[in-house]
Amino acid sequence: MIGIIDYGMGNLQSVSNAFRALGFGAFIASRPDELDRADRIVLPGVGAFGGGIAELRRGGWDRRVKESAEAGMPLIGICLGMQLMFEKSCENGCHSGLGLFPGRVERIADGFSPDGKKLKIPQIGWNKLEMRKKSAILTGSDGVYVYFVHSYHAVTEPEYVSSVTSYGADITASVERGNVFGMQFHPEKSGERGLGILRKFAELKGGL
Repeated sequence: MIGIIDYGMGNLQSVSNAFRALGFGAFIASRPDELDRADRIVLPGVGAFGGGIAELRRGGWDRRVKESAEAGMPLIGICLGMQLMFEKSCENGCHSGLGLFPGRVERIADGFSPDGKKLKIPQIGWNKLEMRKKSAILTGSDGVYVYFVHSYHAVTEPEYVSSVTSYGADITASVERGNVFGMQFHPEKSGERGLGILRKFAELKGGL
């Protein structure tokens, strides 16, 4: 059973609908103790880092997420949910995160497309994944186009980066550390390829 965390800043229904369309049981958890019946967790998110981490802490989600990750439960963060997994963010001040991955979240730098046009920030739309290492859930995703909506991105050590996308420069598109995964893009909005990634996550072995 897949537990989707509702901390007030998540794109909940589309994520839930995606798993259900794939035939997996999913529910939206409004309290940390409701995750007792989950065997994997989704941390979604839209909005700013500071507000997101404040809501996680206010609801006690931060402790539950870290405990679940340490216990080996499969955990995936999507968009802001991925960013919150890092040590800190430079978005609208300095904020500490969950620390599940080393590194920081910073604004996408101004850049230009190959034809010389200035790139818009936020990055909104479809962009191509370039795999950087073998992944448990992104098998066959090299060269696949997925959907992004973000102005900030994660900067971390190469060993955790499973894929990047080019937007003026290489930007971390996904990270992976054992049972913990992060997607800067929205797999639930990325068509059949995105659903395939969610399917692989739902089929992972592990849990409490």
